[in-house]
Amino acid sequence: MIRRASLVLIGALMGASAMGVVYSASVPAVAASASTYRELSIFGDVFERVRAQYVTPPQDDKLIEAAINGMLTSLDPHSSYMNATDAEDMRTQTKGEFGGLGIEVTMENDLVKVTSPIDDTPAARAGVLAGDFISKIDGQDVRGLKLEEAVDKMRGPVGKAIKLTILRKGAEKPIELSIVRDVIAVRAVKFRTEGDVGYLRVISFTEKTFDDLKTGIEKIKSEVPADKLKGYVLDLRLNPGGLLDQAINVSDAFLDRGEIVSTRGRNPDETRRFNATPGDLTDGKPVIVLVNGGSASASEIVAGALQDLKRATVLGTRSFGKGSVQTIIPLGDAGALRLTTALYYTPSGKSIQGTGITPDIKVDQPLPPELLGKVEATSESSLRGHIQGQNETQEGSGSIAYVPPETKDDIQLNYALDLLRGQKTDPAFPANPQKAELKK
Repeated sequence: MIRRASLVLIGALMGASAMGVVYSASVPAVAASASTYRELSIFGDVFERVRAQYVTPPQDDKLIEAAINGMLTSLDPHSSYMNATDAEDMRTQTKGEFGGLGIEVTMENDLVKVTSPIDDTPAARAGVLAGDFISKIDGQDVRGLKLEEAVDKMRGPVGKAIKLTILRKGAEKPIELSIVRDVIAVRAVKFRTEGDVGYLRVISFTEKTFDDLKTGIEKIKSEVPADKLKGYVLDLRLNPGGLLDQAINVSDAFLDRGEIVSTRGRNPDETRRFNATPGDLTDGKPVIVLVNGGSASASEIVAGALQDLKRATVLGTRSFGKGSVQTIIPLGDAGALRLTTALYYTPSGKSIQGTGITPDIKVDQPLPPELLGKVEATSESSLRGHIQGQNETQEGSGSIAYVPPETKDDIQLNYALDLLRGQKTDPAFPANPQKAELKK
């Protein structure tokens, strides 16, 4: 059985900051001291002087937003203020669906390049192809736009049409397409069979993650007979995190018992523990979890739980090391406050804040020559103002966050496949749940 816990985002690296969030109502604050109110009056005086005397008239709302963010970023890199637009974007991310066209894109030569149209979406039905370049969106040239800005323009209300101007290799002139936006469901889990091994790649932890994972496991079971199935690879590399309840449910999918994770806040009575329920969806088959420097927060919860409970062998390189939880506090029409309110701990009682998950089997993935010197190791411990972890050392956490696009070049994945097939051996594999030290 899989629990449906409360909505909590223990997210991950989104640009320069990590997500880690619990949705919550506002909690009354303890009254501030008289000296605090005197300091606030100084802030009010500074604000009025800037408004009245700055060389150019500033925007009041921008000044206030910057002041709030200045206060929050002085706490840690993951606390921040979200205006109404940012708060809606976060809700969209966690929901796992949005109004759009259904294409995966990147930026190349100042144009938006389609890397893949998603099956059975408006873009695919309209004939958009992988390799197409989008030069204009509703008549506006995309040159000069950031990729995020172009994507925002393509997203929008369901049922509303958008015009794309497409440059296609071999076409004599630009192709004009009018496409009506529809609800696009983003797959949170991609899955396939690698011969006699099931491969599950968790991309992010949205509201759809557990359901997608369950579908993937069922599909793999239907394609490979139980007596032929060697086990599963759970790929959490480059996974920035997301919803806490989904991290718990994904962990629970492979477990029958044991504590999955605990969260501990400022006060002892805020400690919460989440335990596995009976019912291993993979029927006890061997599991190898892949992690790297791009595995953060919610993905580290899953890796830590399966590692501590000895349900899986963790392979790859050290993970990002984000062990904090943020609460999302709605502020009405003004947006929302994202505030760090707790740290989380793996089943053995260990905080990974600033240290990350150390794999049972360390396997490096070398960068290709063209990326040497361009990709650096990422980690929580490298973020300015991060919360110091109880076990953090100068070495810190994190590693290179890179996964080759082709399976044949993926050293970590192929190492895992060899272990599952018995072509390689290691004392850490297979993991033995009977040897786990479970909390009573």
